Amino acid sequence: MAIAVPEQSLFAIAVEQFDQAADLIGLEDELRQILRTCKRELIVHFPVEMDDGSIKVFTGYRVHHNVAAGPAKGGIRYHPNVTLDEVKALAMWMTWKCAIMGLPFGGAKGGVCVDPKTLSPGELQNLTRRYATEISILLGPDQDIPAPDVNTNPQVMAWILDTYSMHRNAGVTVPAVVTGKPLLLGGSAGRLEATGRGVVYAIEEAAKAYGIDLTQARVVVQGFGNVGSIAASLLAELGSRIVAVSDSRGGIYNPNGLDIRTVLDFKQRTGTVVGFPEAEPVTNEELLELPCDILIPAALEEQITEANAGRIRARLIAEAANGPTTPEADRILADRGVIVLPDIYANAGGVTVSYFEWVQGLQHFFWSEEEVNNRLRAIMVRAFQAIYATAERYRVPLRLAALALAVQRVAEITRLRGIYP
Repeated sequence: MAIAVPEQSLFAIAVEQFDQAADLIGLEDELRQILRTCKRELIVHFPVEMDDGSIKVFTGYRVHHNVAAGPAKGGIRYHPNVTLDEVKALAMWMTWKCAIMGLPFGGAKGGVCVDPKTLSPGELQNLTRRYATEISILLGPDQDIPAPDVNTNPQVMAWILDTYSMHRNAGVTVPAVVTGKPLLLGGSAGRLEATGRGVVYAIEEAAKAYGIDLTQARVVVQGFGNVGSIAASLLAELGSRIVAVSDSRGGIYNPNGLDIRTVLDFKQRTGTVVGFPEAEPVTNEELLELPCDILIPAALEEQITEANAGRIRARLIAEAANGPTTPEADRILADRGVIVLPDIYANAGGVTVSYFEWVQGLQHFFWSEEEVNNRLRAIMVRAFQAIYATAERYRVPLRLAALALAVQRVAEITRLRGIYP
């Protein structure tokens, strides 16, 4: 009888990636000990009153990986598969992401183990406010600034902002305590589109470096939510042919190209892309292996693995999701010459514009969307150039180059600050 091999934990993957970068730059053992562990891990179990009067107890998490560079920054996700291990990995990746982009933040992440689709709006608000109260000992504009993530949105951020403001500031709004909130509460123009737009800016830079003509490129997008749909729409505007997209229920494929505006309208009416009449159905697994020039995994973690990496036919993979590629898959892709724009760079548009929103909130002075987008492009370009130069210097793939760059920066900040006391 075959013995099942347990999957590698997400945090173990994050640590393995860190170790590779630390080896590359020759990081000393003392700093390795500090940077490969999380500074704080908060687990909360809290009751929520449901619409029928019953009480359910939920489990939530908030993790700070490192705050040497500044306040902890990271999203909050609502998903039935949220675990402490996952949140720790995502917090570590946030540290590297902020360092790569040159942002004055450390890495954090949070989540609640819940399927929000089973909750009414009132139950969702009750859960959010109670979770925010439980983790409020960590929150603050100079301590920990949450943002939206999987299954959370500006409304959820508004409830967190209000809960924090009521507890800590006598009800007076504290706009800089969260980002990704509604414009009327101090949100930033361009924040909703920022992650998807940043992915496209990253693809544009990679296309220049590696000689890819975006006007001729075939694109596949796994995950047609906020990030994936915006990236697909913007690439279509640049002349790329979007041949396949998917959501949690399945995917659609048309080798001649999809009209993204029509697909968006169809999904808005039906709740899914599945059944779109001008395409053939494909599974999320099949979609990853379709012939294309650019593959954008914009769904969940560990989608490209040792099992399917050898069948990926894209020339360039732009990781819009966090952790979609396992280390084993990375090695296979590198051996095959597939270019991978790593998540800690490719999807950093969201945290970059979150930084802009935080600055605007602290100053109570707001920028136009054009100014936000121009600033975002400048930072994405600068970061790519630094990553590309590091990859050329060490002759390594872009992920390892990005990690090396990030670890080097956080290590240097830690050296400069020293150990207290």
